[in-house]
Amino acid sequence: MTFENLIVVLFAIAAAVALVARRIKAPYTVALVVAGVVLGSVRAFEPPHLTKELLYAIFLPGLLFEAAFHLEIERFRRNKLAIVSLAVPGVVAAMALMAGVLAPAIRALGLAPGFGFVHALVFAALIAATDPIAVVAMFKSLGAPKRLGVLVEGESLLNDGTAVVFFSMVLAYLDGSPVSVAGATVDFVKVVGMGALIGVAIALAVSMVIQRVDDAMIEITLTTIAAYGSFAAAEHFHFSGVIATVVAGMIVGNYGRHTGMSPTTRVAVESFWEYVAFALNSVVFLLIGFQVHLDELVASWKAVLVAYVCVMAARAVVVAFTTAALSRSSERIPWRWGIVMTWGGLRGVLSMVLVLALPEDFPHRRTLVTLTFGVVLLSLVLQGLTMGPLLRWLGVVGSSADREVYERHRGSRRAAAAALQALNEMTRQGRVHDQVATALRVEYEGAVTAADDAIRELHIEAGELLREEMLAMRRALLAVEKATVLEEHRHGLVGASAAEHLLRAVDARAAGVEAGTPLEAAGGSRAESPSTAKKLD
Repeated sequence: MTFENLIVVLFAIAAAVALVARRIKAPYTVALVVAGVVLGSVRAFEPPHLTKELLYAIFLPGLLFEAAFHLEIERFRRNKLAIVSLAVPGVVAAMALMAGVLAPAIRALGLAPGFGFVHALVFAALIAATDPIAVVAMFKSLGAPKRLGVLVEGESLLNDGTAVVFFSMVLAYLDGSPVSVAGATVDFVKVVGMGALIGVAIALAVSMVIQRVDDAMIEITLTTIAAYGSFAAAEHFHFSGVIATVVAGMIVGNYGRHTGMSPTTRVAVESFWEYVAFALNSVVFLLIGFQVHLDELVASWKAVLVAYVCVMAARAVVVAFTTAALSRSSERIPWRWGIVMTWGGLRGVLSMVLVLALPEDFPHRRTLVTLTFGVVLLSLVLQGLTMGPLLRWLGVVGSSADREVYERHRGSRRAAAAALQALNEMTRQGRVHDQVATALRVEYEGAVTAADDAIRELHIEAGELLREEMLAMRRALLAVEKATVLEEHRHGLVGASAAEHLLRAVDARAAGVEAGTPLEAAGGSRAESPSTAKKLD
């Protein structure tokens, strides 16, 4: 099969799987992996192999940039301590825990003779990065708290870079290069820090050009340069391309998009990157399925199960420790969210590509490949399919049926209210006869009343929806408060010190709302709280 035909076939399969997944309400990425496994088992055709070069040249920059582009930097900043704790020291701790438990467990069961700590450390480094694409998509569709999505997605964006850097360090150590704790720390800071600086430089340059251009196609091209150029530049100088692209995406998405793009261009750019993410995810998760050899996994099911349990146990310990450490801070994480974050730590394509990049003569390479593929497959299928029920069981989201009915009634009410407002405006302008206006007003007022009654009855039956609406309104009103304080400060009506005090209080109350704390406990009295607001000039 030619390359052109292969691309068409892959997209055709992806489209068909997307339609089926939508109908059966299954996570799209999980459905793609299953489809890939099935097609790979029957050897329907020979797909391209996932390689490190293919991932770095095509998939990773686009996926990372799209996720970072849509991540609100203010939400990231308000949760920076939790995200960084999970993504850097959390990843290192998880690696140590996994390696320390996996090596003796494999040896004790006699599953892989000669499999030692260093081999377990390689596995721990390549499996450490999380890939929560399916989980974040489910959060959005089910209406999970936005802060929970920011925590999961923000951690994933950063721990990719941490995992890749430490994986390279572990391989360098095995090659005989001298590695010390101090040297490893310095190398890590240099690789990550310089990667971030490259991302900042390219993103600011692109943002400045965007401010001087008003052409959607050119601006889309510039964002593409920011995504792939930052990654390529950082990797060329042996720094972290992952961190460079993440930083570039956050700056372009939060600064360049809002300061230089017109509303029309913004829609075009966002639509472009949403499609890029859809296309890349479609192909990459299909290829994950194609790479899996079920016969090898079945033959090594005990080792795979042990590895999976080690991975999940390490994840649980790290999340629990981080949750406990932040319990008295403004970034505290509810215990229910901790369970979701533990179960939502899916593994994905980066782990598979890293293990495939190991040299053919690497000790225990076959075992590492089998363990990695098995853990990734179990993670995507088992955790991906059960995440929705887990969210509902924990009360993080309401039932999907209630939500759909609620959103339908609420949408109907908003549409009728908007029509009624337009009718009143046309009546005021004398554009409609009074009798016609009266008849239509009665009709639309009846529609509003009917929708209100339906929503009220639904809230009685499903109080969780009322709680979610209350949270949504509190977030919206707190955002209005903050915008008003900033506007008053800009016009000189509120001094810098007073404005900073007010912003601290609003941010503390917003953090309390996201954590499920009552407004009074979160600073509802407008009392001074730990500073989470940015300093005013």
